[in-house]
Amino acid sequence: MSFTAEVKDELSRQEGTCDMCPFAELAALIRVSGSLSFSGQGRYAIRISTETGAVARTVVKYTHKLLDLDTSLTVRHSVLHKTRNYLIEIPDQPELADDLVTLGILVPGQGLAQGLPDHLLTRQCCRNAFLRGAFMAGGFIADPRGDFHLEIAVTGEDLAQGIVSLMETVGVAARLNRRRGAFAIYLKSFEDIVRLLEAMGAQRSAHAVEAVRRMKSVKNDVNRRVNAEIANSNRSSDAAVQQLALIDEAEELIGLRHLPPAIREFCRVRRAYPELPLSALGQQCTPPASKSALYHRLLRLEALVKEARGDAPDETDEKSRL
Repeated sequence: MSFTAEVKDELSRQEGTCDMCPFAELAALIRVSGSLSFSGQGRYAIRISTETGAVARTVVKYTHKLLDLDTSLTVRHSVLHKTRNYLIEIPDQPELADDLVTLGILVPGQGLAQGLPDHLLTRQCCRNAFLRGAFMAGGFIADPRGDFHLEIAVTGEDLAQGIVSLMETVGVAARLNRRRGAFAIYLKSFEDIVRLLEAMGAQRSAHAVEAVRRMKSVKNDVNRRVNAEIANSNRSSDAAVQQLALIDEAEELIGLRHLPPAIREFCRVRRAYPELPLSALGQQCTPPASKSALYHRLLRLEALVKEARGDAPDETDEKSRL
């Protein structure tokens, strides 16, 4: 089961807080995934198509429980995509026209509604129920182990803008994008996705997304630390190679036995422990020396080699002699 199907299954089991919540949820389900046909004065029929069984069950349940309408359910199988498609048909019947007005799908004297059914959305719980129905009908959420992405596809710009406004009431900032004659309302922010899931009632799914976010954060932190360790190790290795080359040159030009004792000690431990950084290398000296002390010995060794080469001393060399 995809993560989208898991979320929709969880949402299908939620109950509204007040008596109007189921009407708001059913209105969204029909508006987003249904099509309305007109066959004469006051004669209508509805077809609702979905690939999610939980959505089909919710539509049938509310249509019977709230409106007492006759429905038919057909399960169709796609051989090509190996998926099921559920077709719910609500045929023309005497009560249907009034029920469509109740759901805010029809406006008396004006025809199809364009925006939201405001009379069903006076309470926040009902607004959350409408969002729940809209997501169940046309929503998608990516597996959080990949990208954080949630979207709802709807037809009609007024409806899309209305859903964006409803999301704002729960603190969610959604974006709207026109896509192939429809509109995609989408979220990319982890915080917005979790907030919307919680508002719609998908607490378990919200916790799952949060758990993945924590795991990603831990992995990213570990990766940053590992990368930093590798970078530091590479820098130390490069520095050690340069120091060993300098020691070889000092041996050839000066002779290690002619170096001051402290510098000769540095050359000895560096050759013995080429993999150690200066901070650890100092512990191998007798007596132990600090990183700062070894650094100054290295600077002095560089100055002696330059002098042996016949190079003019620079400011750093002069300071190292102090």
